[in-house]
Amino acid sequence: MRYHNPVLLHESVDLLITNPSGTYIDLTFGGGGHSRAILERLSEDGRLLAFDQDSDSQANRIDDPRFCFIPSNFKNLTRFLQYYKTYPADGILGDLGVSSHQIDTAARGFSYRQDGLLDMRMNSQQELTAADIVNRYDEGQLSTLFYRYGELSNGRQVARCIVHAREAGNIETTFGLLEALQPCLPKAKPSKVLSKIFQALRIEVNKEMDVLESMLLQTPGALKAGGRLVIISYHSLEDRMVKNIMRAGNLSGVVEKDFFGNPLTPFKLVTRKAILPGEEETAENPRARSAKLRAAEKIEPKRV
Repeated sequence: MRYHNPVLLHESVDLLITNPSGTYIDLTFGGGGHSRAILERLSEDGRLLAFDQDSDSQANRIDDPRFCFIPSNFKNLTRFLQYYKTYPADGILGDLGVSSHQIDTAARGFSYRQDGLLDMRMNSQQELTAADIVNRYDEGQLSTLFYRYGELSNGRQVARCIVHAREAGNIETTFGLLEALQPCLPKAKPSKVLSKIFQALRIEVNKEMDVLESMLLQTPGALKAGGRLVIISYHSLEDRMVKNIMRAGNLSGVVEKDFFGNPLTPFKLVTRKAILPGEEETAENPRARSAKLRAAEKIEPKRV
């Protein structure tokens, strides 16, 4: 199975590892690139737990006594850390991008560039697919979806195109959806709009924002004092949520203060600004162009 070269590999692992004998979490195992780099930095006493709900990723499991693969969504972070007696951990890393293996496998339906069933499920065991959304959501639901998760200003027009096209029969494939969308695509750079439409559908199928929110809210408790949270995001919806949790410890981004005006945030920023891939990396790996790396460190709670 072909998986992408990990984005911002060295930068992310450098920021993550503070104790070679510690316990670390890879939230998005995929092809195992980040996990292998982490293991190279750990001592014999170190430990790495890796999450991935995609059954295909299990073929990449690493044969190392320090490594534990967890076939589950990272929304279950706390539950499994407690189960494996690794709560709290020394560091958590998440690369939120879709893997090249998923995109390049036509049958998964993630890309408009290849014909396949409108699936888009990260976890093939769940019921909801992109085809269900395209064929069952009404115009208002589709419009809201494309505006909220695709950040499309013409979301209603896109929704209307889909509703009109499906009057002739269900839209079951990526190329079928592509054909339905033709009347509402711009002549210049239609791929930009298509990427946002497919992104919105993928997010809705997998409830990605809900899952990310759940995981991020667990991270303050899941990390030891001094532990690192390192996240690579790829679109503004993810990045905003990551930035807010690291800056304020909540999703609103508003830093709460105690009676004396001291900030009540569980983290301090390690990266003041997002780290972006260099020109060489983006030239070799187009997927890296939209990547943003942010890192924060868990603060030792003040004793009252």
